[in-house]
Amino acid sequence: MNIGFEGKTVIVTGAAHGFGRAIAASFVARGAQVFACDVNTDGLAETKRICGYSCETISLDVGDHDAVQAAVSKIATIGNGIDVLVNNAGGVCGQVGRPIEEINAADWQKIFDVNLSGTFFMSKAAAASMKQQRSGRIVNISSGAGRTISLTGIQAYASAKAGQIGLTRQLAHELGAWKITVNCIAPGFILSNPTTVKQWEAMGDDGKEKLLANIALHRLGKPDDIANAVMFFASDQAGWITGETLGVDGGK
Repeated sequence: MNIGFEGKTVIVTGAAHGFGRAIAASFVARGAQVFACDVNTDGLAETKRICGYSCETISLDVGDHDAVQAAVSKIATIGNGIDVLVNNAGGVCGQVGRPIEEINAADWQKIFDVNLSGTFFMSKAAAASMKQQRSGRIVNISSGAGRTISLTGIQAYASAKAGQIGLTRQLAHELGAWKITVNCIAPGFILSNPTTVKQWEAMGDDGKEKLLANIALHRLGKPDDIANAVMFFASDQAGWITGETLGVDGGK
């Protein structure tokens, strides 16, 4: 399968490291003009260094509705439209698992802002451009936690990631008339950033062995495994697939 994106304009959020960086690099390698977004400007600079001149970086908080509208509008003007949006920004925002009675409203909302509201705001802004050109691809990066539970017990993370899956189905039906597909990827546990590395180290030898034993392929994945799935969903070959969530987790 030969997948290319020559002449395409692509937005990738959460592109300062991990999945986002791998996704941005994969699109650039296939000819796309990529706009990499994140709040981590140092990480974005490294993504730019790796990807080269076909990658522009934008400091953006996806949970800020007005900032998202302005940034996406600017990108659409520069790129003469938007062909692909990858909603990868997310994470646990530095939180750890705690009993429900210890979670305050701000902790809950912070995770929802970046994981679910950010996906909604970015999709809303990009949809306007995609509708005009009557084509587009939106790919949301959820998590296995959205289909089962959070391994670290973070209630807001599991809930927000499940919300992304529901939003994927809803937007697929709303936007399908404009030939816009909306799909979702639910990654398994991958060492993709400092947070996941800390989680892995905190498991200890027994915890690591148990996690690997529950994966059919008995190994952890890599950021490129997620990027490869995104390339498929964004390609012409996936033109009759929408509203779907694909588990990329080594088999559960």
